[in-house]
Amino acid sequence: MCHTCLRPLRACWCPCIHTVPSAVQLLVLQHPLAVAHAKNTAHLLHQCMAGSRLEVGEVFAARDLQQWLHAPWPGQAAETGVHPILLYPATPPDPQLPVVMPPALPSAWLTQPEQLRLVVLDGTWRKSRKMLYLNPALQQLPRLALRDVPAGRYAIRKAHASGQLSSFEATALALAQLQDWSATHPAWQALMDSVDSAMAHHPRLQAQGNTKLPPAMP
Repeated sequence: MCHTCLRPLRACWCPCIHTVPSAVQLLVLQHPLAVAHAKNTAHLLHQCMAGSRLEVGEVFAARDLQQWLHAPWPGQAAETGVHPILLYPATPPDPQLPVVMPPALPSAWLTQPEQLRLVVLDGTWRKSRKMLYLNPALQQLPRLALRDVPAGRYAIRKAHASGQLSSFEATALALAQLQDWSATHPAWQALMDSVDSAMAHHPRLQAQGNTKLPPAMP
């Protein structure tokens, strides 16, 4: 096992890591069952995004979660405003689960990317939805919806519907949307190089000889 990327040496992702600076901070909350998953792109994302934070769990202590969401992180001044937003689609009503309508995303927040903290839930749709309802603080966050979602590039992950992306791709697209990164922006290109390299290093694709990639963001 590689001690850096936590993957088998034959599928080590360290050559795929391209460190990317971002004005928007990134907090990844990962379901425990996703940690050992072969398609764990959240860990690669965490290593690529400078200053990001990754926490593993299904139910988080309320006090810890409040700190991760709202308190300034190392390197931020104590008086810095922090605006956490959740990357998650609209949640359909479920009579078995408590439904809390998220507040609207203030448009003024989008003009200050350096004060934004993007919160990403990493896990299957079922597990991430459970994380959302088991942690009330997450339900209180404004949500970010992705625009102009391209086809997924991470072919190892099987999408069950159009517009479904890996955690890495969805987060990269959200960061690009929040910071107006174009397809030629160095940060966007570095992230796409990372996901493309991860596919090239995956044993399954190497065995199949499948290296054809979908187009990049328009």
